[in-house]
Amino acid sequence: MKTKIPAELTGNVPQTKWGKILLATPVVMTVIATLLAGLASSEMTRAQYDRALGAQLQSKAGDQWGYFQAKKLRGAMQRNSLELLTATTDIHPIDNPVLEKVPAPAALSVDSKVEAALQAIEKEKPETGIADLLKSVDDKSLAAALQTAKDNALAFDTALAPANQALDQLGKSLPTGDKAAARDLTAARMRYNAERYDTEARLNQSIANLYELQVRKINVSAERHHKRSGKFFFGMLAAQAAVIVSTFAIAAQKRSFLWILAAVAGLAAVIFAIYVYLRV
Repeated sequence: MKTKIPAELTGNVPQTKWGKILLATPVVMTVIATLLAGLASSEMTRAQYDRALGAQLQSKAGDQWGYFQAKKLRGAMQRNSLELLTATTDIHPIDNPVLEKVPAPAALSVDSKVEAALQAIEKEKPETGIADLLKSVDDKSLAAALQTAKDNALAFDTALAPANQALDQLGKSLPTGDKAAARDLTAARMRYNAERYDTEARLNQSIANLYELQVRKINVSAERHHKRSGKFFFGMLAAQAAVIVSTFAIAAQKRSFLWILAAVAGLAAVIFAIYVYLRV
């Protein structure tokens, strides 16, 4: 909206350099205040978006930690059951190379800066130090590391297919009533599943740690936008105060009741805003 100074007011303002500046000041300051208000609102919106995105990523990290804990527990249960079975009866190993050892997953290769941030979290370094490390971490590198971790988990599931098929075939081929063979197969299945669950838990842990890095990085961004919003807001208040002061100056030159009333209203608004900020 265009601001226009009444002609009867401008007629009494000296057309000197200072007079022209005085006339232009309310308009310029109003434009600046509007711009700063828009920037403050924009930064606050971006901060809220980052907070919402961080909450979504934290939920995904929580899912991965849940998988990690569940698989660690399952692995421990399989191992404990195997120990009990071994202690109470004779177990003979099954001669099948596929079941001898769980295939090792591919190593997770990440950027050096991402690795440094992961090490900082693992060693429980102060949040400020972790935040400083995350500032140098590129979003694309972090996203690529997360995708690599997910791909490794999928590749590991694919690598387990031959062993799973072998266990199924052994179960179908067991002679009816052969309890000793059934115990041997049960022990082999427990041993294999214990190692599988432990490996899967480590894969889920890697994914969860990378999600945690994303959450921390997005929270750093949200905090930055929040601070910028506050500074833009105070800049807007300063610009509004300049509008009021310049309006008072013009009103004093003209001694116009309407201009004085407008200036008083603006000053009252600023005082009320300060009161709300400090007391409410």
